[in-house]
Amino acid sequence: MSTTTVTYTLTESEMRKPPTPRGPLPPLFDEKVTLKNWYRFVNWPQTILLISTPFIALYGMMTTDLQTKTLIWSIIYYYATGMGITAGYHRYWSHRSYKASIPLQIVLALIGGGAIQGSIRWWSRGHRAHHRWTDTDKDPYSAHRGLIFSHFGWMIVDRPNSRLGYADIDDLKADKIVDLQHRYYPYIALFMSFAFPTLVCGLGWGDWRGGFFFSGVARLVTVHHATFCVNSLAHYLGEKTFDDRHTPRDHFITALVTFGEGYHNFHHEFPQDYRNAILFHQYDPTKWLIRICFVLGLASELKTFPSNEITKGQIYMKEQKLNEAKRRLKWGRPIQELPAITFDEFQEATKNQGEKWIMIEGIIYDVREFVQKHPGGEKYIKLGIGKDMTTAFNGAMYDHSNGARNLLSTMRVAVCRGGGEVESMKKNPEEPIYDGSAFEDKKEL
Repeated sequence: MSTTTVTYTLTESEMRKPPTPRGPLPPLFDEKVTLKNWYRFVNWPQTILLISTPFIALYGMMTTDLQTKTLIWSIIYYYATGMGITAGYHRYWSHRSYKASIPLQIVLALIGGGAIQGSIRWWSRGHRAHHRWTDTDKDPYSAHRGLIFSHFGWMIVDRPNSRLGYADIDDLKADKIVDLQHRYYPYIALFMSFAFPTLVCGLGWGDWRGGFFFSGVARLVTVHHATFCVNSLAHYLGEKTFDDRHTPRDHFITALVTFGEGYHNFHHEFPQDYRNAILFHQYDPTKWLIRICFVLGLASELKTFPSNEITKGQIYMKEQKLNEAKRRLKWGRPIQELPAITFDEFQEATKNQGEKWIMIEGIIYDVREFVQKHPGGEKYIKLGIGKDMTTAFNGAMYDHSNGARNLLSTMRVAVCRGGGEVESMKKNPEEPIYDGSAFEDKKEL
């Protein structure tokens, strides 16, 4: 069988980089934390918000009847504020994966503020640093510091800015909507997170208390931990489908939790793509929202990474898996490592030393343990002991399956130099010559 080897020449810069070595990260702070100074390293506003809201929500759910209308509105507003983060903060402002009209920008800035995760400028600055310095000490929420730290621990500590990686946000500083939201963020966040959903329930069907506790506080806690999973769960659960250099992974469960952001390995490899999920059946409501806005004329210039390069990443990772699977298999002793014997020594071993050897294409195989397992019967394989069975193996007696050929490779014991069919073939220049000294494994790409 002919084989074709495909070789591509790449420069060192063009070659894929191996996984980043994982080692201990330096301490979080410039000075040592002690029982006397620990409070100075806590980000108190964020800590109070993250700790108090779950308890307030729990109290409200235990003391307030949940009306059906309030439940429906809470779910709607949960998706609205969640995708204010994913479609707005993340895919639009952090990565500029599409262009949004002014009305769409205003809506995204408002509902994104309702998730109380900081202003667009603050959030995007941290996220751009995360992409630039992934898994390092300069990554604001490095997964190498643990699941809890990357989920919300990074928000309750007050690290000096000098310890965080630099990220360019000049475009955000020049953005008028981003600037307005940043300057008035506390008011926008409080109104959109608590007052607005309460007003909808109160003015709509008189459920002021349910509006505050369910649509406001409980919805906020749920949105918090759903979107936080992008930094934590998406770096721990799933497959590395496109690249294995860093920790991001793809998993449908994470996608379900995070409004479609769970195909995170794809996102880190192709961050400017407006999609996280590229297959039609993969859950990515944020992509669908952006697409709907495009159809309605509210969004334009949806960016996608070239499919050729996406496929390269997929093929590379499939090769990695195949290579790992190959390493776990028994391929037999490499031919170049086999001892060399003469044809006379081969026959002497089988006639007088009790060896159960056959020869095919100049390679000696030990069939002692296979004689009784031979599916064609013992007598056929016994007939070949001490003989060159090249022609018989390849069709004269039976054209063996590829499974049989794979099994044959595990029985190698030596290389025979001279004699048998190899010598007879040398007399006919039209026949191929199988010389054990030049026999090598063939690899087909």
